[in-house]
Amino acid sequence: MSAGRAPIVPRVLSIAGTDPTGGAGIQADLKSIAANGGYGMAVVTALVAQNTRGVRAVHVPPAAFLAQQLEAVSDDVRIDAVKIGMLGTAEVAAVVDAWLQRVRPPLVVLDPVMVATSGDRLLDADAEDALRALASRAQLLTPNIPELAILVGEPVADDWEGVLGRARRLAEREGVAVLAKGGHLRGQSAPDALVDASGVHEFPGRRIDTRNTHGTGCSLSSALATRRSAGMDWPEAVAEVKRWLSESIRHGAELEVGGGNGPVSHFAGLWQRGGTRTRPSPEELEQEWWEQLRGVRDDIDALPFVRGLGDGSLDREAFLWYLAQDALYLRDYARALAEASRLAPAAAEQAFWAQAAHGAIAAELQLHEGWLGAQAVGAARPSPTTTAYLDHLAAAGARGGYPVLIAALLPCFWLYHDVGQRLQPLSHPAHPYRSWLESYADEAFAASTAQAVRIVTAAAAGAEEGIRRRMQEAFHVSARHEHAFFRAPLLPEVLR
Repeated sequence: MSAGRAPIVPRVLSIAGTDPTGGAGIQADLKSIAANGGYGMAVVTALVAQNTRGVRAVHVPPAAFLAQQLEAVSDDVRIDAVKIGMLGTAEVAAVVDAWLQRVRPPLVVLDPVMVATSGDRLLDADAEDALRALASRAQLLTPNIPELAILVGEPVADDWEGVLGRARRLAEREGVAVLAKGGHLRGQSAPDALVDASGVHEFPGRRIDTRNTHGTGCSLSSALATRRSAGMDWPEAVAEVKRWLSESIRHGAELEVGGGNGPVSHFAGLWQRGGTRTRPSPEELEQEWWEQLRGVRDDIDALPFVRGLGDGSLDREAFLWYLAQDALYLRDYARALAEASRLAPAAAEQAFWAQAAHGAIAAELQLHEGWLGAQAVGAARPSPTTTAYLDHLAAAGARGGYPVLIAALLPCFWLYHDVGQRLQPLSHPAHPYRSWLESYADEAFAASTAQAVRIVTAAAAGAEEGIRRRMQEAFHVSARHEHAFFRAPLLPEVLR
């Protein structure tokens, strides 16, 4: 493999124990590698008599035979990545360590298997020091919470901050990246975090209500080795693998394998649609798109206009100028909403966008004219900022069709509700702009915003990847226009 060039199909070697029921160990690794676009190979460290209910016995073949397996693979096949799972004994760990030093594969992911999902201890106590020594050979460690505690020599963490702290200490000590996993924590949140020299990259997640979690650690680590060796950076690989694994977990029960903690369905996505790129769920897109707007949202909060609007110190003339522009914007925004209604593929969506169009007109008549008067609204002329935003919406509808148009329409719901929700509690009976703040923080607008988010993210999740990218871009451009809209009233050319 030439330097800097990822292989078309990564050749990934799993060094791990077995699972005769196929849900964990090298069987899970091989499925994970294939499902993520790699060619899987396997060297057996231990023969494990286990099923979905637990481990019954472990047989460790002679260490010399393990060395022969490793040499047989590396003497013939160019290895792009190695995933190391169950080792079992200090002697086994030493053989693997010596092989790594001789072969020096370009990528090593170590899943320090000590405790199974079922709670069974899988590693001899005298092998723990050998495993710690092996950790420095890897580029990524993927311990679960009990294993992380063993590696750092501390009690098991019982909250996410404790997990992150232990992961930081392990990463610093070994000079490697650590994937901290929150799956063993209580509650509905199941976050993960990539901890390395550059900092902490968090990946929020929600717990999936299922018993099909057998072999998830094996599957995760081998999938990460595959994605990384295919050319993704670590954060991108973690994000993609989390989507794939969540999908596989959601479909695990459909396999109907075993009476305990069943396996995940590694190929569920491929079986449904073909290919290896995982289609995100609407919930994942909602979380991802909103998180990607964090910078825009923070910039909006820092704007003098927004701060003055919140504490009531905003110059009245600047606010009236803003309302006049908002009224002009809402007229054409209502037309864009009506166009979305016309293009909507389902009656429920058609009705929603039509109702939103009516609401935009009603908001203009009731709120803006109440402040300004109909004559002042009619006399106003759109600013360059207003015109640019409306041109963007028109282009989204004309060139992108229904999916891109509704993605472009969404920030006007989402960001206005976000701002209003945080500013409204600052208002009081004598607040000069209380009526405006309350209009964007009321329950009806919150419900409309939530429905708009559901419609857009469902459309994006169901779209082909190219359309989804165009939707995301239209959404981001609209968000930047929203920021510009809040910034415009206090620009020098407006204040003159």
